Amino acid sequence: MLEEILQAGFDELGLPLDARMLERYRLYAGMLVETNKVMNLTAITEEDEIARLHFLDSAALLSLTSFDGKRVIDVGTGAGFPGLVLKVVRPELPVVLLDSLDKRIGFLRETCSALGFDDVACIHARAEEIPAGYREAFDIAVSRAVARLDLLCELCLPYVKKGGLFLAMKSRDHADELKEAGRSISLLGGTVEAEKDYAIPGTDIVHSVICIRKTSVTPPKYPRRWAQIKKQPL
Repeated sequence: MLEEILQAGFDELGLPLDARMLERYRLYAGMLVETNKVMNLTAITEEDEIARLHFLDSAALLSLTSFDGKRVIDVGTGAGFPGLVLKVVRPELPVVLLDSLDKRIGFLRETCSALGFDDVACIHARAEEIPAGYREAFDIAVSRAVARLDLLCELCLPYVKKGGLFLAMKSRDHADELKEAGRSISLLGGTVEAEKDYAIPGTDIVHSVICIRKTSVTPPKYPRRWAQIKKQPL
């Protein structure tokens, strides 16, 4: 079932899907389900829902903007969405998966090894505690995290180099969040470039990606401590 759903979905998205990618997705889904029995990784555990709501939802980013020659960081990656899904489609992508929970990073390291990816950096760190060498070092930052956009921008935009993109995956109903985040985006050196809706193939679900271009350097005082970010959003 997973193979059929992915093939139809990738065709609809206009993305390539070969036997090697399918095998990796099959293995990824299996490891996700097995590990989820002992660790809370996802509430989605049925094969068809994993295919649609995790894999196709994440892969859709590749149909919305070019990742050619880009270095990517997935901030708050969780079980690897969307970053590891992108890596399966585009194995040449330099990808960093960053998460604050060490157990999730352990799962990602094991999964990357099983998938044959020895070039994915799985980093255990809080997003606001930027690892050495990572500040403004990425062409694209992605996040499917649940934080509101004003908070998410302070966590993600400092990773993006000038001229790069932050892709925030959100529900279609994000107008209030975007309005609320206007000052934050500006202070952090960003400019909203586009809002792109996309349908998850095989479902009636429509999600959005807010594309924020990094137009100037983020002031060094950002990001602040998480407690302050939550208490006093920009």
